[in-house]
Amino acid sequence: MAEMQAIRALLKEVAPRLLAQKNVLATGVGYKVVNGQVSSELSLVCSVENKLNKSDLSAKDQIPIEMNGVQTDVVQSGRFRALALPTERFRPASGGVSVGHYEITAGTFGCLVRRGSELFMLSNNHVLANSNAAQVGDAILQPGPIDGGTLANDQIATLEEFIPIVFPDGGSSCKLANAAGAVFNVTSGLMGSHARMQVVTTRAVDNLVDAAIARPLSPDDVTADIFQIGAINGTAEGVLGMAVQKSGRTTGHTQDVIRQIDVTVNVSYGSQTATFTDQLLAGPMSQGGDSGSAILSDQKELVGLLFAGSGSSTIMNRIQNVFTLLNLSL
Repeated sequence: MAEMQAIRALLKEVAPRLLAQKNVLATGVGYKVVNGQVSSELSLVCSVENKLNKSDLSAKDQIPIEMNGVQTDVVQSGRFRALALPTERFRPASGGVSVGHYEITAGTFGCLVRRGSELFMLSNNHVLANSNAAQVGDAILQPGPIDGGTLANDQIATLEEFIPIVFPDGGSSCKLANAAGAVFNVTSGLMGSHARMQVVTTRAVDNLVDAAIARPLSPDDVTADIFQIGAINGTAEGVLGMAVQKSGRTTGHTQDVIRQIDVTVNVSYGSQTATFTDQLLAGPMSQGGDSGSAILSDQKELVGLLFAGSGSSTIMNRIQNVFTLLNLSL
């Protein structure tokens, strides 16, 4: 207790000097992290936007190893921002916030992806392409229309490409936003619809993904970070028991585990049903409007694209299938 009080008193004395140094965003008292593990040693913690090499800092901006006999610790935190709702307007917009084709309600911007040197916004077909009913070049709004986005003020991108959803009868789902039907899509929950998800063992016409990309009007309008999570740390294969997380338009940051792999599932899109194979299934970590969310591991590796579910389950495309079919990378 005496040690803690002494370190807190020291922090009050040195905090102004530390905060004046380049890149330091916050100071506090915490346990020092050594080789990725939290130790029992109290330290003066300096949060920085990005960790820099000593050679990139002047002598006066280098944080000393200790101060008055107390160890220091430097933690990369990213820039701190005032928290906002994912339904608000963001420029730049990050993954996890409201987005949608101008004729739907709203879904979720998954993440930024690349095709060669070009940047694109990734989400679902039924979020960006109105369940097959849109045309390439159509306006994409952020926030989505139900969250106040308008063509006049809030267009952030244009539809670039989508993988058509194949239905057994060869048709496409209804163009009206309140008839689009994947359980956690842009309408269920938002418009009062009640679509259903059922895991099946028989196979009809198979789909691998519900996915689309949009071209930002300006690269400055988007950022690679995920709202409430931060930067993506590569990709990984989703495996049974993997801890996963997402940030979505409706339920924000939620976590669960992959409970089933190799899932074949019938997903209702209004009056029609599409069969998807090679899907991943997690628990109840999403609701209406979360469709399009990027699914990350607990190490922030991208593993899936959320598109459907039920009251007890969440269904996601394997990100490897999404990237292959749309020729994408991070």
